[in-house]
Amino acid sequence: MSRTTLDAPPGTPDADASLSPGLKHGLKQRHLSMIALGGVIGAGLFVGSGAGIAAAGPSIVIAYAVSGLLVMLVMRMLGEMSAAYPSSGSFSAHAERAIGPWAGFTSGWSFWVLLCTAVGLEGIGAAKIVTGWLPGTPEWAWVALFMVVFCVANLAAVKNFGEFEFWFAALKVGAISLFLVLGVLAVAGVLPGTDSPGAANLTGEGGFLPNGSEGLVIGLLASVFAYGGLETVTIAAAESENPVKGVASAVRTAMWRIALFYIGSMTVIVTLVPWDSKAVVEKGPYVAALDQLGIPGAGQLMNVVVLVALLSAMNANIYGSSRIAYSLVERGQGPKALGRVTSGVPRVAVLASCVFGFVCVVLSYWRPDDVFPWLLNMIGAVILVVWMFIAVSQLRMRRWVEREAPEKLVVRMWLFPVLTWVALAAMVAIFVLMAREPDTRVQLYSTGGMTLFLAAVGYTWQKARARA
Repeated sequence: MSRTTLDAPPGTPDADASLSPGLKHGLKQRHLSMIALGGVIGAGLFVGSGAGIAAAGPSIVIAYAVSGLLVMLVMRMLGEMSAAYPSSGSFSAHAERAIGPWAGFTSGWSFWVLLCTAVGLEGIGAAKIVTGWLPGTPEWAWVALFMVVFCVANLAAVKNFGEFEFWFAALKVGAISLFLVLGVLAVAGVLPGTDSPGAANLTGEGGFLPNGSEGLVIGLLASVFAYGGLETVTIAAAESENPVKGVASAVRTAMWRIALFYIGSMTVIVTLVPWDSKAVVEKGPYVAALDQLGIPGAGQLMNVVVLVALLSAMNANIYGSSRIAYSLVERGQGPKALGRVTSGVPRVAVLASCVFGFVCVVLSYWRPDDVFPWLLNMIGAVILVVWMFIAVSQLRMRRWVEREAPEKLVVRMWLFPVLTWVALAAMVAIFVLMAREPDTRVQLYSTGGMTLFLAAVGYTWQKARARA
């Protein structure tokens, strides 16, 4: 395969195929619309936000707003490239085109490891909820059941993934919308049986910044990683009926979705519940807020929603990891067996992703004190690495597309190149903050080690192919 950077015109088969002939456009527009809407409501929002609130207090709202702005910029950059050149490899294919094959190799395989590991983690989280309802049942059996269900669904046809995500997303959107309505009514003091807390929880208990700037930094780092997974919609768009329209629509509505679901819900929670309440971490912030309102059974109902969010993330990550692996193989950057397609589905890639995920689950029980934590640390900052590849790719690609194919710029990055540079600077700042914090420093170094290893392998491979 030749080098597919800006030197190569966007008509070369290896650089410009929006969808390999093996895959099918099996996702309908309604699937993609709901995936875009519900995909922003991830497991990180429901499960991981409690730790951020405990660290930052009410200032978690600022943390989510700042990280949300960064995510909006990243999605806009990715949307610009994906609308111009839809690909099941998404940012990996764009990085190969704009920077070089080694960049596509590095970003693609690191993201694959992240998604596969996340499949196992989400399965464990879902199993813990179910065993809470059915004590005495083994966690591993529930994880295995979930894994089998979604593996079979993804093996059959891409429309199965789309249907699962359509209904999962509909439930998540409905639930969090109802939560926001109830929360706003309670804050306003018009919800029957409740009194408005006013600003007591925002200014009391240590004030808006109870743990100072250090707490805000920890909350900021927690919020950044809660947004991971938004990239899946650009991967799925390549298998939709109208990839360009799907990507453009998803990116253009990202701003209000992030503002409403993330920043809005965090504002409601810290207004209703004291930030230092143990329930925020132990039960989760959404359950704690509903319990505070005294709505019978609301907490358990929210647990059902969290379960759905975790299962949705499992399904999406199996799909995303299999398509990233397939795209890498199609571009000559992985074992050929993973690229085998049957009935429009890369089934070997689906199976490999599921097996890797289940191995992570086994490691969590077998080696919980050494191997499993090492694996978690290794994927800790992968999403930031991927975002940096997206920004650099867009920075290089935009000028070239403007000159050679301006009609492909259906989505445009705002205030280019200023905001692209601002986003890159923000990512570097987050890396610096991670290096300052003992809890995230190990993640940064572990992810850095994996990234450098993959980059070295990818560069060696690129040179070898060039000589051949």
